[in-house]
Amino acid sequence: MTSHSLSWLLAVPAISALVVLLLPRSWEGSIRRFSIGAMLVELLLSLRLVFADYSEAGYLFVEQMSWVESFGISYKVGVDGLSLWLVILTTLLSPIALYASWGSITTRIKEYAFSFLLLELGMLGAFVALDLFLFYVFWELMLVPMYLIIGVWGGKDRVYAAVKFFIYTMVGSLLMLVAILYVVTSYKELAGHYSFDLQELSTLVLPAMPQYLLFSAFALAFAIKVPMFPFHTWLPDAHVQAPTGGSVILAAVLLKLGIYGFIRFAMPLFPVASQVIGPVLAGLGVFGIIYGAYAAWVQRDLKKLVAYSSVSHMGFILLGLFAMNRTGISGAMLQMINHGISTGALFLLVGAIYDRRHSRLLDDFGGLAKVMPWYALFFVIITMSSIGLPGTNGFVGEFMILAGAFISRSSIGFGSAWFVMTLLAATGVIFAAVYMLHAVLRIFWGKVVHSENESLTDLNRREVLSLLPLLAMVFWIGLYPKFFLDKMNPAVDSFVSDFTVRYYEGRRTSEPHLIDIDELKLKLEAARGLAMAQPMDEEGAR
Repeated sequence: MTSHSLSWLLAVPAISALVVLLLPRSWEGSIRRFSIGAMLVELLLSLRLVFADYSEAGYLFVEQMSWVESFGISYKVGVDGLSLWLVILTTLLSPIALYASWGSITTRIKEYAFSFLLLELGMLGAFVALDLFLFYVFWELMLVPMYLIIGVWGGKDRVYAAVKFFIYTMVGSLLMLVAILYVVTSYKELAGHYSFDLQELSTLVLPAMPQYLLFSAFALAFAIKVPMFPFHTWLPDAHVQAPTGGSVILAAVLLKLGIYGFIRFAMPLFPVASQVIGPVLAGLGVFGIIYGAYAAWVQRDLKKLVAYSSVSHMGFILLGLFAMNRTGISGAMLQMINHGISTGALFLLVGAIYDRRHSRLLDDFGGLAKVMPWYALFFVIITMSSIGLPGTNGFVGEFMILAGAFISRSSIGFGSAWFVMTLLAATGVIFAAVYMLHAVLRIFWGKVVHSENESLTDLNRREVLSLLPLLAMVFWIGLYPKFFLDKMNPAVDSFVSDFTVRYYEGRRTSEPHLIDIDELKLKLEAARGLAMAQPMDEEGAR
């Protein structure tokens, strides 16, 4: 399917950002309304993608145009079941995050709106790019506006948090760039021309040792973005110092780019290394589940508690991703959406109480259910979603991830290790309930101890309108996940099938070469059929 849908999706925030720069600084109200309107147009444009037919694996809405022909760089974009819902998550959360900032951001409105539009452009571009150079451009583009959002409109330690975020991300990005250049030059030696096209580079099979090194370079960049333990230390500082809108986008969308990078680029290009190193990364993810849960439990700052809960939740997603089966990967992809919705809503709620009380310390609250009943209702529902209560979105993803990890104990080796990791991850669900319910009890139940809390106002119309779409998604995914899974499962099945073929081809090679993936699939299926047809010997072995 060829159209200009994705180009328009990228053009709207780019053009809107330029328009905002041209508007007078004094037109604050007009800048706000124009920016929100542009993002709502983005949301409407993205909804068209949902109604396409994803029953067959492959990219839809593909556009390709030569950019730097001598180096094989092209503008190539497309969407499939792996990226669809991440695009929708981006276009849904961006206007909500900007709208929620209207009450708290009162200075440099023009620059703030420009940064948000540029950030949306970078995120969408990274999710739809099918050219590695184009992906890298959008990956780096996101860094600048997020740095500004934290460093200009953040809290008192905003500069430290912004610089830390920038340095961590930049180090990983540079290593990934080196790895990309190695892959491209290796392809050129065999094909006779340069190419950054992902589909062309996927035909390149490298020996195991180069795969280990290249996968590690990609993995470091993506692990920092996730963030995976022990590369997580930038995240709590960034969340605590960022304004509410920045925290929402950071948690809901930016962290997902690390997981997306693994499944779209690192794992298909380096399957042997993925299979060997993947269980180690899954183990670090499980450690992150436990560590993040404990760190969240001991926090007294509500925003930092939610930040550490993200470390725990992203560990679940890593576990499902490296389970290397349909159940685990589909669960991981769905849980990315779930985490974006639930944690994005939690940061909106934290921002709402901070705007009123100018404090996020749990000790400063108590009895708020009597003072702010609607706020309490929203907070409790989103908390149930975050801890995975059946009927909410969080339950579906966590269940699929644990099931996929349990299946992996017998399918990809390290059987006992996967069994232990699954058990430890399951305890993380319990720990999540402990730290989230502990916070709920401290904030909403008991007596109103502090007199400052007695005069707090409940949620206003702007805050309710920001939260309602996310609340609807909590129950839609929780009660009818089939709608979302049906769009992604064919792409997941194709990913698992292609990954398996590339893995076996990579294991047997000692020299770089190019393959025809479809031809190799036929040979593998024929070999399996021949093996099944062989008579059994007396001991039952073929």
